[in-house]
Amino acid sequence: MKRGFHPRAFLLLKRNVRLGLSARTRILQILENQEVNIKTIAGSSELNYGVVAHHLRLLEAERVVVRKGDKKPFVWVLTGAGQQRLVNSKEQ
Repeated sequence: MKRGFHPRAFLLLKRNVRLGLSARTRILQILENQEVNIKTIAGSSELNYGVVAHHLRLLEAERVVVRKGDKKPFVWVLTGAGQQRLVNSKEQ
């Protein structure tokens, strides 16, 4: 069965390969339900801590997620940016 990817998992500035899309989809599904730190995301998604950190940095560069708080561990939060880009691209 073919598994779909989260619409916000697609990046504009990087090449979108299946493995990365899958990892970002897992991360984004967790962030849709709660604001959490990297360790919690890694445990819930069954992804390596470094993989989660890498993809969060990519998503942060495209303003899909932001870090909340000023001391570690940071809590990660979804923004409306990724979804907004998706809506705008369909209107054109």
